[in-house]
Amino acid sequence: MARPDWMNRNVIGMTVTSFLSDACYEMVLAILPGFLPLIGVSAAALGWIEGASDAFSSFLKLGAGWYSDRIGHRKRMVVTGYFFTGTGLSLFSIAHSWPIILTGRLISWFGKGMRGSLRDAMLSESVDPSVRGKAFGFHRAGDTLGAIVGPLAGAGLIAILPHQPADHSFRLMFVLSLIPGLGAPLAFALIVRETRKKASPKTSLWSAIGALPRPYRRFLAGIGIFGLGDFSPTLLVLAAATLLGPRFGAVTAAQFAALLYVLRNIVYAAASYPIGALGDVRGKTRLLAAGFAVGAATAALAAALFAKGSGGLALLALLFALSGIFAAAQDTLEGSIPPELLTPETRGTGFGMLGAVNGAGDLVASALVGTLWTVVSPVAAFGAAALIMAMGAVWTGTVPQKAPTN
Repeated sequence: MARPDWMNRNVIGMTVTSFLSDACYEMVLAILPGFLPLIGVSAAALGWIEGASDAFSSFLKLGAGWYSDRIGHRKRMVVTGYFFTGTGLSLFSIAHSWPIILTGRLISWFGKGMRGSLRDAMLSESVDPSVRGKAFGFHRAGDTLGAIVGPLAGAGLIAILPHQPADHSFRLMFVLSLIPGLGAPLAFALIVRETRKKASPKTSLWSAIGALPRPYRRFLAGIGIFGLGDFSPTLLVLAAATLLGPRFGAVTAAQFAALLYVLRNIVYAAASYPIGALGDVRGKTRLLAAGFAVGAATAALAAALFAKGSGGLALLALLFALSGIFAAAQDTLEGSIPPELLTPETRGTGFGMLGAVNGAGDLVASALVGTLWTVVSPVAAFGAAALIMAMGAVWTGTVPQKAPTN
């Protein structure tokens, strides 16, 4: 069978890179909730660490995107970003309290912030506008395959690595994550090609933001509202480990939670390309709003399970499957909508602004859910998230669909 025209060298190279990068950090993040209680880190601390690192990363996307528009090229910054992403989490191997966890996350997410919006801008420019949804869906599917392999490796390795003392297997895992982590920047450097654009050295950040069109700002408002409730999936893994802990014990519960996260990522990978292809035909903004509604249902189900006081594996599997569907819609469509609302000269800034809005939401959502969980209850935490996410879904459904631009 002939390869589709849109599946070119750059799409394949970025997909391979994202596969390796996701295998690295998802390997770590899937087992992190099982490690944190061993060093005395609470759900509230995890929420603030997740929120702060995601916000730092996402605000950096704005500066990186604007700077790439200003200098006219992006590849070198993307490679550097993947290097930091792939090495920062290995610091967890020496952590005995929350500051090292925060430091490792900030280093890794510094890299994520540097390369995320730039890679998406390069991907959008590598294919014809009529098939951007397919290209982004294929990329997200490959990205998520790494998020399947990573947690599987994490769950398997902590089962066979030495367990004495109790944290030893976790620390070895954090070091082993360097293998795919360093493969990612190497793959991007060797495979992806860039066509440099005209530099705009006199364009200031604020003037670039001011030049973003009104429809795109309305789109960002919907993303921002939803993001205020869009907590980190690490908290969902912690929820599963907490609900399963009394029945299975801490280590086995952490393994089950990691495997449930794998299920989420399998659903995510399977749904990404079909959602992207459907968006090319039917329109992306309404489909994104539907995905946001699934996200609200996910948070509501988590609240219901805690209200019940327990969660069977079947209900937890449904919870993580819903999370995978909404994540596929979110990541595929949020990445493919901006090129339809932006000119080529403003795409770096536009994607960066999207990252900054998501970052503000990540900071509030993860901190809110983690803090409400600790101070009030997990029912209140996930219930509040569900309500806010539903509001974002309604707003996003009102954003008009625009014709693609070249």
